[in-house]
Amino acid sequence: MLEVRAQAKYTRTSAQKAKLVLDLIRGKKASEALSILRFTKKAVARDVEKALRSAIANAVHVADRNQKRRLDEDDLYVSRCYADQGPSLKRVRPAPMGRAYQVLKRTAHLTVCVAEREK
Repeated sequence: MLEVRAQAKYTRTSAQKAKLVLDLIRGKKASEALSILRFTKKAVARDVEKALRSAIANAVHVADRNQKRRLDEDDLYVSRCYADQGPSLKRVRPAPMGRAYQVLKRTAHLTVCVAEREK
């Protein structure tokens, strides 16, 4: 069984927001997951779609090169997908009376794994 992954690091969104989109595609066929992501209104869906397309391309390349066989996109499904918290950018926002508030601009590391469906 073939399982391949792709990562999108330092994505400018929080991991909590990314997990909402990743929950939509977990366990789905790769082609179905791509169509779900295309019509999802969340901004992070484009980054997840890019990672999923990369994972599909990696799987096709590995199957072609190492196992000497053709692999179709319809044979793949999203086996695992998760978002880990990345480093936070710390910024300062002016506040009343000469004070300052700290603003955390969060990042996330997205990981999408695709595997071949067993027949």
